[in-house]
Amino acid sequence: MLVNQDGGQLGNELVALFQSKDLADLVKPVLLTDPAQARQQVDANQASAAIIIPAGFTKDVFSAAPIPNPVPALIEVYANPGAPTSVGVIQTILDGFLSRVEVGRTAGEVIASQLMQVGLAQMQNALLIGSQAGLELGSAAPSSQAIAVNRTASNGKTVQFDVLAYLAPGMAFMFLMYTVSYGGRSLLAERALGTLPRLLVSPTSSAQVLGGKVFGIFLIGAAQMLILITASQLLFQLNWGDMLGVVVLVVAAVLAAVGWGMLITSLAKTPGQVSAVGTAIMLTFGVLSGTFIDLGSMPAWFQVVSKITPNAWGLEGFTTLALGGTLADILGSVAALLIMAMVLFSVAVLIFNRRGTVQP
Repeated sequence: MLVNQDGGQLGNELVALFQSKDLADLVKPVLLTDPAQARQQVDANQASAAIIIPAGFTKDVFSAAPIPNPVPALIEVYANPGAPTSVGVIQTILDGFLSRVEVGRTAGEVIASQLMQVGLAQMQNALLIGSQAGLELGSAAPSSQAIAVNRTASNGKTVQFDVLAYLAPGMAFMFLMYTVSYGGRSLLAERALGTLPRLLVSPTSSAQVLGGKVFGIFLIGAAQMLILITASQLLFQLNWGDMLGVVVLVVAAVLAAVGWGMLITSLAKTPGQVSAVGTAIMLTFGVLSGTFIDLGSMPAWFQVVSKITPNAWGLEGFTTLALGGTLADILGSVAALLIMAMVLFSVAVLIFNRRGTVQP
């Protein structure tokens, strides 16, 4: 959604950019006149974001006279936390436009300053010339005005999205898959060494033994994720978003990852096979989930296939939280991960029983 209350050159150029043929495959902008209506469309999940260009934006930035105590010219991005990928694309386009504006504004300042220094123009004329030069460069004028983007989510909170909030979960999920597959490997290793059969002839049932192994792997995976989250907050001031949503998402994601680890273990015959297959799955899931590539630019079938990975659902949830979402906004991702975990555990248990892996 685009709301252009400016009417000046900057506002018109920004609208033209989003409506250009070059971006037709990425965005489908709808031009509105009422900011409240645009925000309502986002709240109703009918749009990924609304860009609201304020009245007088071009005039404020292109001011040909010094402005005492300038207030930044604000462009509002009203984001839908439930569409993190689309919001990221829109913000990238907007940031690129504003970067060009800032380059031109700086060039205009330099031109005005040089004209005054060599005495070719008085201050007012120099500022006017610099302003026009900046305009020709597709940017702002040499005033002391700054341009800022006011990013808000549909819950009303101001959001500053850090790209690390996308990269960190992606890496965390990759190593989580390795951790859970290695944990499953220990089950076969104990059987080969004779430890597991000795446990199974004790009063402990096979369900308790398998449940204890699974719970231990779950605790290791959850601890790994939570330590990474805590360390990134302390060392890099990374904001992961609503902590309740983060904890619930971590639990669901680790359960789904452990489910995959148990399935791999149930199909393998030796600990070495678990390690080899686990490493291959870790890398494959990393590619499918968008850890190494932009998932939004991939074909539709590729995006559908990515949903078999806990990485994709987890990344979607963590990105939504980083964009200001809450637990309610990620319930779909959490539900998908829990369903995945239950299905995988059930299949793994059937295979374990059929092959007698947890039988004395």
